[in-house]
Amino acid sequence: MRAAGCMIQNPDLSYETNLWTYYRHIAGLDEAGRGALAGPVAVGAVILPDNEPLLLHALAGVRDSKQMTPLKRESLAPRIKETALAWSVAFASAEEIDSLGIVPATRIAAMRALRGLSILPQYLLTDFRLELPQLELSQTSIVKGDAHCLSIAAASVLAKTTRDELMRKLDSQYPDYGLGKNKGYGTQAHRFALKRLGYSSIHRRTFILKENSLT
Repeated sequence: MRAAGCMIQNPDLSYETNLWTYYRHIAGLDEAGRGALAGPVAVGAVILPDNEPLLLHALAGVRDSKQMTPLKRESLAPRIKETALAWSVAFASAEEIDSLGIVPATRIAAMRALRGLSILPQYLLTDFRLELPQLELSQTSIVKGDAHCLSIAAASVLAKTTRDELMRKLDSQYPDYGLGKNKGYGTQAHRFALKRLGYSSIHRRTFILKENSLT
């Protein structure tokens, strides 16, 4: 199945409960950092236990990471890790993004995340545009999956918090770009620093050149 969608406002377990009859280990996948000008793209993978009452209580508040405050994301990330049967976050570098393109690089990060799981998934629930056609594994790509599917939302939170932590570390190595604050995204201050200093080894040159060609 591909590009499924629904009108659910908050992430729940509708997709998972329909699948748990046939598959025990279902991995939700989502990315973070897709549109940034610097740093890697991250993909989180989460396998939740097939216990709906427990999950809805333990993971209350987990949703699309972009709709959560940094403090809320940071407080819920440990709970996701404790509740999940297995979880993993992996990256594809700025160099890989420039060399391959953002879609193939994101899929490489997703494959790395899956390999990092301690349990082999039997089915994938992915956010839209994160499907993995190279895998002979049943999967569903869900439009706005992090808003509708709890497994994907959990993966979204882990991808975002793990990438943010990395960008804060990179800020100490590249202190002039404000990476600790902008997390590599194209804020006005970040763009000004790029014009003044040029790009660093962790900047996505293809993204910057594309932006410059549009101005």
